[in-house]
Amino acid sequence: MSDTRPTSRAKPKPKRSTKQKVLWVTAGCTALLVLAGGAVYYRLNSNITTFDGDALSKDRPEAAAPDAQGRTPVNVLMIGSDSRGNGNSDLGGGGDDGARSDTAILLHVYADHKHAVGISIPRDSLVNLPPCKLPNGKWTKEQTNVMFNSAFSVGNTDQGNPACTQNAVEKLTNLRVDHTIVVDFSGFAAMTSAVGGVEVCLPNDIHEGDLNPNLGHKGKLVFAKGRQKVSGQAALDYVRVRHGIGDGSDIGRTKRQQAFLSSLIKEVKSKGMDPTTLLPLADAATKSLTVDPDLGSAAKLMSFAMSIKDVDLHNIKFLTAPWRYEGPRVALVHPDVDQLWAALKADRTIDGQDASAQSPAATDSAAPSAAPTAEATPTPAADAKNAEIKVAVLNSTGESGLGSKGAEAVKGAGYTVTTVGNAAGKPRSTTVVEYGTGERTAAESVAKLFPGATVQPGGRGLSVVLGHDFAAANPASAAASAPGAPGAPAPLPTSVSGTARSADDDPCANVSYG
Repeated sequence: MSDTRPTSRAKPKPKRSTKQKVLWVTAGCTALLVLAGGAVYYRLNSNITTFDGDALSKDRPEAAAPDAQGRTPVNVLMIGSDSRGNGNSDLGGGGDDGARSDTAILLHVYADHKHAVGISIPRDSLVNLPPCKLPNGKWTKEQTNVMFNSAFSVGNTDQGNPACTQNAVEKLTNLRVDHTIVVDFSGFAAMTSAVGGVEVCLPNDIHEGDLNPNLGHKGKLVFAKGRQKVSGQAALDYVRVRHGIGDGSDIGRTKRQQAFLSSLIKEVKSKGMDPTTLLPLADAATKSLTVDPDLGSAAKLMSFAMSIKDVDLHNIKFLTAPWRYEGPRVALVHPDVDQLWAALKADRTIDGQDASAQSPAATDSAAPSAAPTAEATPTPAADAKNAEIKVAVLNSTGESGLGSKGAEAVKGAGYTVTTVGNAAGKPRSTTVVEYGTGERTAAESVAKLFPGATVQPGGRGLSVVLGHDFAAANPASAAASAPGAPGAPAPLPTSVSGTARSADDDPCANVSYG
């Protein structure tokens, strides 16, 4: 008997619309991106090491109060460590007595987040060191007149003692350090590679014997004179070289470190301050990063980086705390250095502006002035040749802030400012540009920056000697930080304010000392 039951047929599956496919693909891609992003942040978080917050002093300066708009300045201590750990010995790190701090820069980000200044503290500076916590939990006694970089070595560990260095900086400056970041050699080298290299400049050739004085002979050429791009080990060698340039001091090396950081910031900003740029940089950095507990996550690090992305290169300044030699060591100069810390505590820029104040009203910009200011004066077009012309700016009037103002005008035209200071002799009624043999043409060009200035021979090199005519044309220079203004700190001497480097300065300018 035959089977007459109908055969079953599989029902056809309904077709998915193109729209549904797109939705599924989009959802899948989004999920992958979220997972990838989570994986990146997990990796960054796992990279980061934090130091013991209980090792910070209990007697700390007060945190800065918010301004009228609820904004606060931020102080970040950046330390370069020569630790031998984490593979750093292969890059030239440390000795047998634990890690040391090769570099220490206190970065003050102003409340307006439109200005920032990095103050280098020479590692050989003689300071008073407050009590610091040892690895065994005990605290040291206060030490007087010791080298600043000895703070990082307290406890003699491969990781160093960043909390002790932060304690020392807070004691020295009376400023609350909000965050501390330590980068070792391998992290620094990786960061420079992550951005594709950094442009640097050297005034003369550097050989192996300059990097290693114990070599006993000149050795091979390591860096040729002039501009070049460096990354990895070469970048590390550049910021560490002392010998063969200037007087071979750590002060000269500090100037090259400031020039390098300026170029690094310029390189990062040129690529765009966004996660696409910052994440690879963060990945490279965090593998060798130690931070304070309050900055111990990728999200917090990224948030801080993004918070300063709108600071213009010209408004990022670097300078060295006022210093002088004291035998083989360095003494900080008082009261100049005290005035610098007071200016930062009041959130005043180094040229006397109050960064916590609200932007001036539009009507203020229309206020009449007695004479054209340096900024209002048309300047000759800056070209590459201008950078080769070195100019000293000297203030003969005795009024604070004028030297810095004159130096800004000279820098703005592309010239290289070598010195900012006070002129010897009697005050000048008019500004004079003095020149040496064969420099008259250059002197006449520089004089165009200062209406009414005269040109005359005198000594070696080019010098702008500012007179009372320049003071009359720039009354705000002296008034902006007038000692009589309520709550205003004493104005910074031009020996401090006039030596600042802007992040947009020529990388070949001011890279050595002596």
